[in-house]
Amino acid sequence: MRRPAAVLLALVLATAALPASAGNESTAIKHVEKTFLIPAEDGYGVGECLSGGPSECGQVVANAWCESQGFASASNYGIAAQDEYTGAIGDAAPVKSAPRPLRITCQD
Repeated sequence: MRRPAAVLLALVLATAALPASAGNESTAIKHVEKTFLIPAEDGYGVGECLSGGPSECGQVVANAWCESQGFASASNYGIAAQDEYTGAIGDAAPVKSAPRPLRITCQD
């Protein structure tokens, strides 16, 4: 009789502690951002709006792109800086000149 009572007590205690720990996990993640690099000539026509600096067109396109990736909206967008993408070495002479990629930073 002692063993079933001890198991039942352990189950009750574990169940009581579960909602408290689950609530802490949901408050731990408050703000998520992720930056995406998009080729300047991706074929979808987003480069025209995103490369011209902050504009209504750029914000609409960036928000739509972020929503398609599962985020709420875009917090930042524009032409990626040279140190934001792989293969961008300042002193090396590029073999082929390619347009710099675009970047969109999405947020929840």
